[in-house]
Amino acid sequence: MNNQSKKIPDVGACNQQADWLYSEVVRDHFFNPRNLLTNEADYVADGIGIVGSPACGDMMVVWIKIDPITKRIAECKWRTFGCASAIASTSMMSVMATENGGLSLKQAKRLTPEAILDRLGGLPDRKYHCSVLGHQALHEAIVDYENNQSASPEL
Repeated sequence: MNNQSKKIPDVGACNQQADWLYSEVVRDHFFNPRNLLTNEADYVADGIGIVGSPACGDMMVVWIKIDPITKRIAECKWRTFGCASAIASTSMMSVMATENGGLSLKQAKRLTPEAILDRLGGLPDRKYHCSVLGHQALHEAIVDYENNQSASPEL
């Protein structure tokens, strides 16, 4: 078989609306994730949360920075090994955690997967677990921050 007879798949097909089964918001956050941290080597976080299982394949890491005066989330960075739903859900969670001056720690701890799903315009039922990873990792990062604060001696 020569090269001319091979059909090369259209890699742009993933970007065509007819092939996409999710909301436009999910699509946007999947193709243009917000607050993604690709190299944590020089990033200094106040709290880190890691959830998931390498055995099942979904892993999530969230790094947060807390404003020392307002005690609100100033930055929420993340990285995942997961599907489009996990990427979009965590991207949206990071936006929700930092928008309008950032969530307080109390508010962020109460952030639910349902609130994230609502902002995304929904996910298929079988992808619900993907929205849970980001909010769980955020909660773990907050707990890590609080543990670090209680362990730090007062100056």
